Amino acid sequence: MRVPPDVPTLHVILPGDIDDPASPSGGNGYDRRICAGLAAAGWAVHEYAVTGDWPHPAPTARAVLAGVLASLPDGALVLVDGLVASVVPEVLAAHSGRLRLVALVHLPRDDDTEATALAEVTAVVATSSWTRDTLLRRYALPAGRVYVAPPGVDPASPASASVTGSALLCVAAVARHKGHDVLVEALTMLTDRRWTLTCVGPLHREPEFVDRLRARIDAGRLGERVQLVGPLSGDRLDAAYAGADLLVHPSRGETYGMVVTEALARGVPVLTTAVGGLPDTLGHTVGGDRPGLLVPADDPAALAAELRRWLDDATLRAHLRQAAVTRRDTLADWSGTVTRIITALKEASA
Repeated sequence: MRVPPDVPTLHVILPGDIDDPASPSGGNGYDRRICAGLAAAGWAVHEYAVTGDWPHPAPTARAVLAGVLASLPDGALVLVDGLVASVVPEVLAAHSGRLRLVALVHLPRDDDTEATALAEVTAVVATSSWTRDTLLRRYALPAGRVYVAPPGVDPASPASASVTGSALLCVAAVARHKGHDVLVEALTMLTDRRWTLTCVGPLHREPEFVDRLRARIDAGRLGERVQLVGPLSGDRLDAAYAGADLLVHPSRGETYGMVVTEALARGVPVLTTAVGGLPDTLGHTVGGDRPGLLVPADDPAALAAELRRWLDDATLRAHLRQAAVTRRDTLADWSGTVTRIITALKEASA
């Protein structure tokens, strides 16, 4: 169908696993919400899911991407997911003179390849203020063409907190950088306390890490208390949050941490690491209270100490739950994210 000339048109380059239920990720979820939001706002959105092992594409994947870009008309506005854009500077360079390329960066790579790639685009959209600041510090990018569009979150019903606070939840791909090994090590120090841990997230990305994690769980005799349930979505994921007392996110590095706001949207406090954009995402209530706890990354003893405080101190649990319920009222929804994206796209089109 021919698009009327007054309808803004956007071509979006996405990783090939964008809709793979076995590989949910914050980045894919963000991309999907942005595409839907732009379409709802009246944009003609054309999606191109480029198959490949991004960010480590084979020559065939690069060729497919080059073919997609070559097929677009001169002057076309193109939003390229950073998982793709940051590793193919030569492909972008071949079309940067005739296309208006915008890179959507979820996670900075900090290498010369990304620096070269981002130098080829008209604008950059970062998904957090921490990411924008990092990009500007690392690369010679004009500040005026690097925008921020943080993720939104959907409203949700408050979770039903238990009296003991013993239901712990971790939502992340089971991989080293998410810190599951640190969490399990911390929990081995708390076998005299009452708790359970449900880990929700893909198990196939780092199989050797998962095998080592399972071995540590078995060695610590935690098998009846720690469950690795794999990826969940829809009602099943909602049920996991609804049954949680505390979200534990022991990541070694994070630019934003969408699971943090997913928990806060349900009034669930968060215990996470003080790295990257996580402190900003956790945020404060209007009154200045943290709706959770921060610990150093890669520190099982510190994590165990805060978990012990949570489990032992009913007053602390009540305070953090109230702060989380209050914080949920200040969370931004996805319409604000889409508005920021539209601003960046329109300025890139000028």
